[in-house]
Amino acid sequence: MGGLRLLAVALTCCWWPQGGQAKTLRGSFSSAAARDSQGQSIGHFEFHGDHALLCVRINNIAAAVGKEAKLYLFQAQEWLKLQESSQAYSCSEKLSKAQLTMAMNQTEHNLTVSQIPSPQTWHVFYADKYTCRDDKEKSQAEDIPFEMVLLNPDAEGNPFNHFGAGESGLHEFFFLLVLVYFVIACIYAQSLWQAIKKGGPMHMILKVLTTALLLQAGSALANYIHFSSYSKDGIGVPFMGSLAEFFDIASQIQMLYLLLSLCMGWTIVRMKKSQSRPLQWDSTPASTGIAVFIVMTQSILLLWEQFEDTSHHSYHSHHNLAGILLIILRICLALSLGCGLYQIITVERSTLKREFYITFAKGCILWFLCHPGLVCISIIFSDYQRDKVVTIGVILCQSVSMIILYRLFLSHSLYWEVSSLSSVTLPLTISSGHKSRPHF
Repeated sequence: MGGLRLLAVALTCCWWPQGGQAKTLRGSFSSAAARDSQGQSIGHFEFHGDHALLCVRINNIAAAVGKEAKLYLFQAQEWLKLQESSQAYSCSEKLSKAQLTMAMNQTEHNLTVSQIPSPQTWHVFYADKYTCRDDKEKSQAEDIPFEMVLLNPDAEGNPFNHFGAGESGLHEFFFLLVLVYFVIACIYAQSLWQAIKKGGPMHMILKVLTTALLLQAGSALANYIHFSSYSKDGIGVPFMGSLAEFFDIASQIQMLYLLLSLCMGWTIVRMKKSQSRPLQWDSTPASTGIAVFIVMTQSILLLWEQFEDTSHHSYHSHHNLAGILLIILRICLALSLGCGLYQIITVERSTLKREFYITFAKGCILWFLCHPGLVCISIIFSDYQRDKVVTIGVILCQSVSMIILYRLFLSHSLYWEVSSLSSVTLPLTISSGHKSRPHF
């Protein structure tokens, strides 16, 4: 187990994306870039309300005036229609269809985006008089450094909110989540630590489960720190956002290996182990190989997805191939687990053991299927709400799954009865030099 975890962490650390695009943008307006793509893409933002604001600051006013520099704002749906249109629009025709235009001839420019009936994503492009010309020499003009701040109205209607419509509420959610983790830690940390120190059949399971929980708590804390800073400057702490994603992926790997070890153990132990052999967490080459292969596959897919989407969200709506493959993998794991447990439950005569398997199946299936399920459910929501629904929903569902598993393995009367009577079908204990006695 330790070697696998080190390997997974090493894979995760091989590449880690930089921070996603902030809502305080800094860069340079480039005539060459604008000419190559018929408008330099600066960024996008989900405006809402009646007093949203775009603020741009530049230093080189002479260059901006000489090049007739302008910003063009397109609504996302209109821009998509323009890109997919069968009609071949010229460069100037595309720019003329912008919903809002702002000429840059001052040090600071403020553009109010108002009368938005519902939250919408707007794309910001830069273009100048060289953008739609054929002469390349003039397009090599001096770049214009800029700082752009994108703001939404706050509760009082003032444009001071750095969060886009799709991110609103996440700061408060992570604050409440961190608060809940803190309260739970104050109440249960000591008793859980004592249970882990005692060893026995629950030792390894509780150790891995607790590690996964700590990683999730660390991810929530890092996200809260990032969003707290983001709410003030529109940039946040990109390192903390990346750290939150790292903790989340490490937690996913921990839980996946735990559940696969148990499930592979059930299948292989039923076929190969005799009833006289002590009850153990199965670690045969076959089960370990299968678990390692699946964990490595998920790790590669998670890293691949990070290449495609660098926004600071632990969960995405899966519009790319890596995300779709992740969903398929989790569905296959849930179906495989469900089928295996169904076969065990149908032939099991003991009501107590059947109840144990059913409860375990609920926790595992919830862990695997919550993500694909919420991605499907998010389709009924508006575009700007989908990532938020998936992010919050998955965190809550997986927290419930961990609570179910904790209650199951800390329930001595149920766990000890099943583990002591089911040496063939339940490889959940760790071999030790002495016999463990149940404590009720």
